[in-house]
This record gives sequence, structure tokens and C-alpha cells, in this order.
Amino acid sequence: MRRLAWTLAVSLIFAACAGGGGGATTTAAGGVTTTTAAPGTTAPTPTGGEAPIRIGVSLPLTGEFSIPGSKHRDGYQYCIDEINARGGLLGRQVELLVEDNRSDTEVAVSQYERFISAQQVDLLFGTFSSLLTFPVSAVAEQAGMVYPVPSGGALRIWERGFQNIFYFQQTAVEETGVAPVGMLEYYRDQGVIPEDQFPTTAAVVYADDFFAAAIANGLLGGEVTIPDSDKVISLAPGYLAEAGIEAVFVEQWPIGFTDWLTLANSIRNSGAEMVMATTASPDEAVSLVNALRTVGVQPSVMYTSQGTQSEFYDALGEAAEGIVIQSSWHPRADWEGLLAGEPFSNSDFIEGFTAAFGRAPDEDEAIPFAVCQGMEQAVRGVGSTDNAAMRQWLHDRTPEDPVKTILGDFYWDERGLPFDRFQLMTQWQNGNLEFVFPVGEFPGTVDLVFPKPAW
Repeated sequence: MRRLAWTLAVSLIFAACAGGGGGATTTAAGGVTTTTAAPGTTAPTPTGGEAPIRIGVSLPLTGEFSIPGSKHRDGYQYCIDEINARGGLLGRQVELLVEDNRSDTEVAVSQYERFISAQQVDLLFGTFSSLLTFPVSAVAEQAGMVYPVPSGGALRIWERGFQNIFYFQQTAVEETGVAPVGMLEYYRDQGVIPEDQFPTTAAVVYADDFFAAAIANGLLGGEVTIPDSDKVISLAPGYLAEAGIEAVFVEQWPIGFTDWLTLANSIRNSGAEMVMATTASPDEAVSLVNALRTVGVQPSVMYTSQGTQSEFYDALGEAAEGIVIQSSWHPRADWEGLLAGEPFSNSDFIEGFTAAFGRAPDEDEAIPFAVCQGMEQAVRGVGSTDNAAMRQWLHDRTPEDPVKTILGDFYWDERGLPFDRFQLMTQWQNGNLEFVFPVGEFPGTVDLVFPKPAW
């Protein structure tokens, strides 16, 4: 039943989509300027006009999540610049206030508290990762401010009864595993994966992190306990078991883990045909792949939850070939969104971002851009920055009248999770991140390479 629901949902999605710093600083990023205000202060108001609409966001620009955090900043800022170039919002310019939370939850919480109470920003944009999103979303909820989430899909975030949070990715993280497993089953049925070579054993290794552990939990069929409640959600039997794949080795590594060779040897000794690694950052995925290469593990399928970034391929080179990664975005998925009331497609985003930054974007820039698109549409929809009105407007979206972004159409359930959205699957092939699944629902897919080429 779950697999049928996945197939139907994907068909519907793609059919529809086809029709703490110190003082105030200004830092340049790829020719785009990001203004950050000192904690507890108010950014200067441009002269000769009404005060700008100010948006606060705390991002991990340093620390464990610095690579995706910095890219989230760039995606947000590019969107703000495009809005301002089109005359602003409600007749006002828009200003983005960015602070570096150093990948630290306590710092992120204090920064959002300052945005709300001291700086009294008009809007909030979400941070990166479930780890940071869990506490800061509670700050926004208490203040009655809409909190759009670019990266933070763990169910424990979404099962707390909050009314002000809205997720701008495909689905709850625990459901991510349906995509890689569904991809393998599809290519087996198409004969690309010979029946007698379909992997029946897997090593599942994952970081001690909300995001990573949640994906593994869905694959393995565990339970989710919702904090501060008696709610327990069963994920049994798990996506691997549903596909007839046995998890012969399961291990979680702690924060700050460095003993990758020992972990790789344990994977080798398990004899697993497939490795499924859910990591908190691309750097962890790189470290694991290098360790597997060192000890001679040659899986027929190598899945990682992080690795769509160009830095991943740059770090691994040819060793990245054949690795599969789920993604919320791909350059060939040319969804059409809206910006300033006019069509603004994924191809428009790619072209404009590349011109502004001198490099092509990836999903860590596309996702926050989509968040910005959604919030801009909410402000226009209610004609103000009244957060209560925007919350209701977002909850009122429907399949016929969704928020339209470069990630596709969004409308949400009562928890703030989007309806009818599942992950894309990508694979590194000849140095390019190819779009391999789902097939036939959107142009631009290529066949999966199986087995993964030897390191």
C-alpha cells in the first residue's frame, strides 16, 4: 500500500508541475551584498523612502553546517535582490539581516529571540538543519511569527501541534527512504538491475543528528517519540524490509566522529551488498567514502543523504561516480514559480543565479530561494506583513491555488508538512549530477548506472 501511494503521489506531483557577530557588517558574496546587523541593534533605514521590510535569519556560516549554511544565505540574498530589482514588496525595499549561529543551537535561539524582540523584524526565514530548526521554531511559535523551514524535516519538529511552521521541501525526513528504495525496485523491474543482482543486504550507518537519524529510522522501521508528549509514531516495518532487503549492519556514529576506518572495516566484515549512509553534512559523507575506498569495500549501490553539492564531487573526484543521493531540486526539473506576481521558473533561477555569483546553483541555494518565493507570495496575498494573516493564508493554500516555487507547488497539512511531494533521486555520472528517478513523470532523466563503478 505504501509503495502504491508513492507511485500515485509522484504521478500527481509531476503531472501538476509539468502544466553572533560584533558590529554591523556588509559582506559581498558573488557580487551580491548581504547586510548583517549587530545583535540587539537595528539596521540603518535607507534615506528618501519608507522603511524597508526587514527579514531576520540565523544561519550556520561557520561550524559543522557551514557549507550548506553559506549556500542558504546566498539563495536567500539572491531572491531578495530579485525582489528589490522588481520594485520591492508592498512598495518597500526588502532587507535581509543575517547572523552566523556557528552551527550552535543556543546561539541560533538567542539570535532569533533578538530578531523578534530587539530588532522587531517583519519576517523570519528558517535556518539549516533539523538540529537547529527544532529549538528555533519554538521561539517563532511562541512569538506568533511564521517560520518557513528550508531544511528541517524530522517528524519531531512537525508533530508538536505548531501552527506557524511550513516546510519547503518534499516530505518529512523519515519518509525519505521511499525514494532510494523505490528507485532500486523500479530499475529492477525495468531490467537495468538484473533480478539476481538486486541487493538483498544493506549496511545502514548514520550520524547522531536529527536529519540523519530520521532517515535511518524510516529505512529501518523504528519509532519516533515526540518530545513533551506521549505520542509515539511507528515506522514499521521500514522501507528496506518492505523491499525484501535485510539490514545486516547498523551503526550510529557520534558528533565529532573521526574513526572512519574502523567503521569502514565493520561494513566490509558485514558483507553488505549495499551501503546506505545518512550523514549530517557532506564532509561526513566524503570521510566515509574515503574510508570505504581505503579498506576495499565495493558496494553495488552507495547511497548518501548528502552529496549533491559541487564540493562533494570536488573532494572525491572519480570516487563520487555512481553514488546516489536524494534531492529536493534538480536543474532539469523546470518547475515554474512566481516572483513579484510574475512567472519565475527554475531555469530563470539558474540563469540569474549563475550570472550573479559566477557559479551554477545547487539545491542548498534553490531551497531557500523557494522559501523566499513563498513568503513573498504570502505578503502579497494578505497585503501586509501581518504574521497571523500570513499564517492563515499559507494554511489556506490548495492544489488549485498553491504557493508556486522553483521546487514546485506547495500546500500544507495542519502540521505544516506539504502534501503529495517526494524526493528526486540523483546519481553522479561522468562528473555530472544526473536525474535518475522518478522516470517518465518529468523530462530529463537518464538511466541509473548499476552496479556502482569500482572506486
